[in-house]
Amino acid sequence: MKIIETERLYLRELTMEDKEEWAKVLSDIESMRFYPHPFSEKEVENWINWNIDNYKKYKHGLWAVILKDGDIFLGDCGITMQNIDGEVVPEMGFHIIKDYCKKGYATEAAIACKKYAFEVLNYEKLYSYTILENIPSQKVAQKVGMKLYKYFEKNNLKQIAQVVNRDN
Repeated sequence: MKIIETERLYLRELTMEDKEEWAKVLSDIESMRFYPHPFSEKEVENWINWNIDNYKKYKHGLWAVILKDGDIFLGDCGITMQNIDGEVVPEMGFHIIKDYCKKGYATEAAIACKKYAFEVLNYEKLYSYTILENIPSQKVAQKVGMKLYKYFEKNNLKQIAQVVNRDN
Protein backbone atom coordinates (compact mmCIF):
# COMPACT_ATOMS: atom_id res chain seq x y z
CA MET A 1 0.00 0.00 0.00
CA LYS A 2 1.35 3.41 -0.99
CA ILE A 3 1.70 5.80 1.94
CA ILE A 4 3.15 8.74 -0.01
CA GLU A 5 3.53 9.36 -3.73
CA THR A 6 5.71 11.90 -5.55
CA GLU A 7 6.44 12.52 -9.19
CA ARG A 8 9.07 9.76 -9.43
CA LEU A 9 8.63 7.77 -6.23
CA TYR A 10 6.23 6.11 -3.89
CA LEU A 11 6.77 5.18 -0.26
CA ARG A 12 5.27 2.08 1.33
CA GLU A 13 5.77 0.08 4.50
CA LEU A 14 8.88 -2.07 4.68
CA THR A 15 8.28 -5.83 4.80
CA MET A 16 10.56 -8.78 5.43
CA GLU A 17 10.46 -9.42 1.67
CA ASP A 18 12.59 -6.26 1.33
CA LYS A 19 15.46 -7.78 3.32
CA GLU A 20 17.74 -8.63 0.39
CA GLU A 21 17.34 -5.25 -1.29
CA TRP A 22 17.53 -3.42 2.02
CA ALA A 23 20.81 -5.13 2.84
CA LYS A 24 22.30 -3.27 -0.16
CA VAL A 25 22.26 -0.21 2.08
CA LEU A 26 22.55 -1.49 5.63
CA SER A 27 25.22 -4.13 4.93
CA ASP A 28 27.32 -1.99 2.58
CA ILE A 29 30.59 -0.67 4.06
CA GLU A 30 30.51 2.60 2.10
CA SER A 31 26.81 3.30 2.71
CA MET A 32 27.23 2.65 6.45
CA ARG A 33 30.41 4.71 6.91
CA PHE A 34 28.58 7.05 9.30
CA TYR A 35 27.32 4.14 11.44
CA PRO A 36 29.37 2.05 13.88
CA HIS A 37 29.45 -0.88 11.43
CA PRO A 38 27.64 -2.44 8.44
CA PHE A 39 24.65 -4.51 9.54
CA SER A 40 24.57 -8.29 9.67
CA GLU A 41 21.61 -10.16 8.15
CA LYS A 42 20.03 -10.38 11.62
CA GLU A 43 20.48 -6.62 12.18
CA VAL A 44 18.79 -5.92 8.82
CA GLU A 45 15.86 -8.10 9.94
CA ASN A 46 15.78 -6.26 13.29
CA TRP A 47 15.70 -2.90 11.44
CA ILE A 48 12.70 -4.01 9.39
CA ASN A 49 10.93 -5.38 12.49
CA TRP A 50 11.63 -2.13 14.38
CA ASN A 51 9.90 -0.21 11.60
CA ILE A 52 6.96 -2.63 11.50
CA ASP A 53 6.58 -2.01 15.26
CA ASN A 54 6.78 1.76 14.65
CA TYR A 55 3.96 1.56 12.07
CA LYS A 56 1.74 -0.06 14.70
CA LYS A 57 2.80 2.17 17.58
CA TYR A 58 3.08 5.59 15.91
CA LYS A 59 1.37 5.17 12.51
CA HIS A 60 4.72 6.00 10.87
CA GLY A 61 8.28 4.78 10.54
CA LEU A 62 10.88 4.53 7.83
CA TRP A 63 9.14 3.53 4.61
CA ALA A 64 10.54 1.78 1.56
CA VAL A 65 11.34 4.26 -1.22
CA ILE A 66 10.37 2.80 -4.60
CA LEU A 67 11.19 4.27 -7.99
CA LYS A 68 7.97 4.19 -10.02
CA ASP A 69 9.85 3.62 -13.28
CA GLY A 70 10.67 -0.09 -12.97
CA ASP A 71 9.33 -0.50 -9.42
CA ILE A 72 12.91 -0.37 -8.09
CA PHE A 73 13.69 -0.42 -4.34
CA LEU A 74 15.94 2.59 -3.61
CA GLY A 75 16.15 2.61 0.19
CA ASP A 76 14.06 4.20 2.93
CA CYS A 77 12.77 7.53 4.12
CA GLY A 78 10.35 8.35 6.86
CA ILE A 79 9.72 9.52 10.37
CA THR A 80 10.70 7.77 13.60
CA MET A 81 10.65 8.88 17.20
CA GLN A 82 14.24 9.54 18.27
CA ASN A 83 16.01 10.74 21.40
CA ILE A 84 17.84 13.95 20.57
CA ASP A 85 19.81 15.07 23.61
CA GLY A 86 17.23 13.79 26.09
CA GLU A 87 14.12 14.85 24.15
CA VAL A 88 12.04 12.31 22.16
CA VAL A 89 10.98 13.98 18.91
CA PRO A 90 9.77 13.04 15.40
CA GLU A 91 12.90 12.64 13.31
CA MET A 92 13.15 12.25 9.57
CA GLY A 93 15.69 9.77 8.29
CA PHE A 94 16.64 8.43 4.88
CA HIS A 95 19.04 5.92 3.38
CA ILE A 96 19.43 5.39 -0.37
CA ILE A 97 21.32 2.56 -2.10
CA LYS A 98 24.64 4.09 -3.23
CA ASP A 99 23.97 3.37 -6.93
CA TYR A 100 20.98 5.73 -6.72
CA CYS A 101 22.56 8.53 -4.69
CA LYS A 102 23.03 12.05 -6.10
CA LYS A 103 19.89 11.81 -8.24
CA GLY A 104 17.63 13.81 -5.92
CA TYR A 105 15.67 10.79 -4.63
CA ALA A 106 16.46 11.39 -0.94
CA THR A 107 15.45 15.05 -1.23
CA GLU A 108 12.25 14.23 -3.13
CA ALA A 109 11.25 11.61 -0.56
CA ALA A 110 12.24 13.86 2.37
CA ILE A 111 10.13 16.78 1.08
CA ALA A 112 7.14 14.44 0.81
CA CYS A 113 7.76 13.09 4.33
CA LYS A 114 7.98 16.62 5.72
CA LYS A 115 4.60 17.43 4.18
CA TYR A 116 3.19 14.17 5.60
CA ALA A 117 4.57 14.96 9.07
CA PHE A 118 2.81 18.32 9.15
CA GLU A 119 -0.38 17.67 7.19
CA VAL A 120 -1.21 14.09 8.19
CA LEU A 121 0.56 13.49 11.50
CA ASN A 122 0.05 17.08 12.69
CA TYR A 123 3.55 17.49 14.13
CA GLU A 124 4.57 21.07 14.86
CA LYS A 125 8.28 20.40 14.26
CA LEU A 126 10.32 17.80 12.41
CA TYR A 127 13.94 17.04 13.24
CA SER A 128 16.86 15.33 11.61
CA TYR A 129 20.17 14.37 13.14
CA THR A 130 23.38 12.72 12.12
CA ILE A 131 27.00 12.56 13.13
CA LEU A 132 28.86 15.76 12.41
CA GLU A 133 30.84 14.24 9.51
CA ASN A 134 27.73 13.18 7.54
CA ILE A 135 27.58 16.25 5.32
CA PRO A 136 25.44 14.61 2.55
CA SER A 137 22.57 13.94 4.99
CA GLN A 138 22.86 17.44 6.43
CA LYS A 139 22.58 18.90 2.92
CA VAL A 140 19.39 16.93 2.23
CA ALA A 141 17.93 18.23 5.51
CA GLN A 142 18.82 21.78 4.48
CA LYS A 143 17.16 21.29 1.09
CA VAL A 144 13.88 20.52 2.84
CA GLY A 145 14.16 23.70 4.91
CA MET A 146 15.82 22.46 8.09
CA LYS A 147 18.04 24.77 10.12
CA LEU A 148 20.59 24.12 12.85
CA TYR A 149 18.92 23.12 16.10
CA LYS A 150 21.85 21.99 18.27
CA TYR A 151 25.05 20.03 18.56
CA PHE A 152 25.09 17.16 21.03
CA GLU A 153 26.75 13.83 21.80
CA LYS A 154 25.19 10.42 21.32
CA ASN A 155 27.02 7.10 21.58
CA ASN A 156 30.24 9.07 22.22
CA LEU A 157 29.94 10.74 18.78
CA LYS A 158 29.41 14.41 18.03
CA GLN A 159 25.99 14.91 16.41
CA ILE A 160 24.22 17.75 14.67
CA ALA A 161 20.46 18.14 14.89
CA GLN A 162 18.42 20.22 12.47
CA VAL A 163 14.76 21.24 12.68
CA VAL A 164 11.98 22.66 10.54
CA ASN A 165 8.78 24.14 11.92
CA ARG A 166 5.33 23.58 10.45
CA ASP A 167 5.16 27.31 9.60
CA ASN A 168 8.41 27.29 7.55
